[in-house]
Amino acid sequence: MTLDDPLIGALLDGRYRVEQRIAVGGMSTVYRGTDTRLDRVVALKVMHPSLAGDPGFTERFIREAKAVARLAHPNVVNVLDQGADGRAVFMAMEFVPGRTLREVLRDRGALSVRAALDILEPVLAALGAAHRAGLVHRDVKPENVLITDGGMVKVADFGLVRVLSAADTGVTTSTGPLLGTVSYLAPEQISRDAATDQRVDVYAAGILLYEMLTGAKPHTGENPAQVMYRHLHEDVPPPSATAPAVGPELDAIVAAATARDPQARPWDAVELLAALQRARRSLTPDRLDAEPPASTRPTPQYGTGEVTAVVERPLDRTSVLDIPPDLLPPTRPVQDPPPPRRARRPRSRKPLIWGSVVAVLLLLIGGATYALSSAVYTTVPSVLGQTQAQAVTTLDKHGLRGAFSQQFSESVPAGQAISSDPGVGARIRKSDPVRVVLSRGPERVGVPALAGRTLDDARKALTDARLTPGSTSEDFSDTVPKGSVISTSPAPGTPVSPTTAVALVVSKGMTPVPDVVGLGKDEAAKALTDAGFKVQTGGLNLFGTGKVVGQAPAAGQPRPQGTVVTITFSLF
Repeated sequence: MTLDDPLIGALLDGRYRVEQRIAVGGMSTVYRGTDTRLDRVVALKVMHPSLAGDPGFTERFIREAKAVARLAHPNVVNVLDQGADGRAVFMAMEFVPGRTLREVLRDRGALSVRAALDILEPVLAALGAAHRAGLVHRDVKPENVLITDGGMVKVADFGLVRVLSAADTGVTTSTGPLLGTVSYLAPEQISRDAATDQRVDVYAAGILLYEMLTGAKPHTGENPAQVMYRHLHEDVPPPSATAPAVGPELDAIVAAATARDPQARPWDAVELLAALQRARRSLTPDRLDAEPPASTRPTPQYGTGEVTAVVERPLDRTSVLDIPPDLLPPTRPVQDPPPPRRARRPRSRKPLIWGSVVAVLLLLIGGATYALSSAVYTTVPSVLGQTQAQAVTTLDKHGLRGAFSQQFSESVPAGQAISSDPGVGARIRKSDPVRVVLSRGPERVGVPALAGRTLDDARKALTDARLTPGSTSEDFSDTVPKGSVISTSPAPGTPVSPTTAVALVVSKGMTPVPDVVGLGKDEAAKALTDAGFKVQTGGLNLFGTGKVVGQAPAAGQPRPQGTVVTITFSLF
């Protein structure tokens, strides 16, 4: 159904023409539009008029648009411009043709492990870049993950992004109404007096992974209050309980990311991405590509007609929520004063004196123990994203030393720290080293030269080079023997990532030209055709009874099949 919308056809700020509604959310509407100045398609996110009239929301919208505009990452939907036209407060963004992850899940249900990881890894790369820039998304959900027609994954709608300054010390405390989507809220976002930081995005990413692997959300309810209660009081179940092919590796990832205590989660999206990649390397191709059970597939309920507006369900919307009082920690009830006691005989003050002495001794012992503990133990600081020199300086400030190693990473730039063991915030003896893994950057291997090698040898050479033998096709060659490799794609020497599939073209070889001299026309043509050659006749054969007196190429010469052989006949 097409809905009347007064903004359709409008020209915002004298530049952006609103053309089509794409989606409606709890706080804004997204339209497809055209930048008339640069003649390019854009996405226009317009705040709902009811919120645009609130100076607080408008100020947040503008401030956060500027913050996200500074975030340049291939997996983030770029913010191009921001403005206001009357009561229409809007943001111009990169237009991404494709589908949302929500639409994919509605159509397909649960995804294979490989598909889920292929989507979540770029999402975490985008969030990791935001976390390093001091930004927290706070509204990670399938509606905000876009998959382009070419398979590119992009994170959109940083509308609730929080800018963490140095004064914030990495955490904020929420007061007043709650902003977000209840199905993906971390417990500390629901608690009024709880501190929040980038780990709320880690929690939502864990929910996202669970939903992709099982086809359903872990916490559901008839209303937002029920869902928030379950976030606060129930652990996310292991996805393997619904999809047995998932296995314990990803169960552990989901459990860590969705821990109700934020201190038990990975520090940020970069650390979660590193753990996810380690788990992926431990999975076999069969486990990665195992199809989810039929019970996780959706049941079609709607037609396939054209949809002009996507309206999210209430629990999927980004909303302004009031937290029900019964979800908050209970307050201590006011008690009646105790009844007066009967007068007792004065007791000796000696027990009181001895009690005071014991208390002082315990305090002194406790203080000494604490001082000794502080001298021996400390907590591991965050070195993620730092170079080795920076990490050495950070650890030295805490009285620690690092033990550095390297591994390849597709997402973390070379020379920067991927992870630490123990993790950030863990308690450690100052005498023990902190094992820091530095990125070597993306791993690349060269495609070996395989021309002239047999098919079996070529496949073994690819496997030895940690590449994957890809598709095989055949072609004729007058230089390469039959069954040997003519060429590869990618070409020899091309640097590619490990496990890349390399296609092979194999020679069909050459065939000796049959001797057809002395044969009749039909007999000669059949002999040549059966051998795979094409026939062309020459000379005069007036009565059709002549014999072949010549042929080119000559009999016995090796030629690729499909070569034209010219035969010449006698007159009679």
